[in-house]
Amino acid sequence: MIVGKGNAATEAGELPPQEVVDAMHAYNEALAKAGVLLAAEGLLPSSKGAQIAYSGGRASVIDGPFAESKELIAGFWLIQVKSREEAIEWALRVPVPPGGDGIGLDVWRVFDASDVFDETLPEEERDRALHVRLRGDAPGA
Repeated sequence: MIVGKGNAATEAGELPPQEVVDAMHAYNEALAKAGVLLAAEGLLPSSKGAQIAYSGGRASVIDGPFAESKELIAGFWLIQVKSREEAIEWALRVPVPPGGDGIGLDVWRVFDASDVFDETLPEEERDRALHVRLRGDAPGA
């Protein structure tokens, strides 16, 4: 997952210049054409969101906006690639808005259910069983 960090502009709900929007669309199209794009979304400012906090076994809702914009997420790309290096290569191609100093990206490996599934099964059986368990159907069914 490539995570785009928020900043004061994204928290204010400002959209990037049209040339950056166009570059983002082209980037997303390149990801899709390469067959690695699973999802890509921008996020609204934290003022439109909520946090759930837990204390003493109880949940409470905290409405946005949230304090530290540098800790917030402005958007993400979920990609499926073969390696960390390939994910970083794609992240390095994300268009940066003019004056984008301080804007950053994080590259995270998504924790997959197969990471904790029964490793004693042969890989093909494990993949099929996992697919059935999570989605209720078998691959190709």
